Amino acid sequence: MHWVNLSEQAVYANRWFRVNLADVVLPDGRHLDHFVIRLRPVAAATVVNEANEVLLLWRHRFITDSWGWELAAGVVEDGEEVAVAAAREMEEETGWRPGELSPLMTVEPANGLTDARHHLFWAREATYTGPPADGFESSRREWIPLKLVPDMIARGEVPAANMAAGLLMLRHMLLG
Repeated sequence: MHWVNLSEQAVYANRWFRVNLADVVLPDGRHLDHFVIRLRPVAAATVVNEANEVLLLWRHRFITDSWGWELAAGVVEDGEEVAVAAAREMEEETGWRPGELSPLMTVEPANGLTDARHHLFWAREATYTGPPADGFESSRREWIPLKLVPDMIARGEVPAANMAAGLLMLRHMLLG
């Protein structure tokens, strides 16, 4: 059941993404025109303190008109290492500079439509450097007990699948 992408033509492009139209051959030999969104990688990071609380942002996403808890995240700039981007985004969005980052997971949030890869990291320590440079990214930043994560997800308070997966993995790793 292998689909083959014969070619792609750009339909639209800007500095954040490209929309391409692909000529795809299905397993039975039929051709299918399929839109593909090509995105730059995303890096996300958080820190867990000694009380097993995770630093999260409460923010509104206008596209889905939804509020939810998220890790600090953003696109990886050209030539930037993914972990460096994750640390930069965390400090810009929370005002906390993470210590040594450890990879948590890499996910593909919508791999039937886009090639986006989200790389999630975490740290055991961070240093407060002052108010976030990108404070407009969220309404507030809070330390949330990891033990509350499953119930928060069940209530819809973590609507982004990549963030929910990362938080569940972090909870599992640290609390079992």
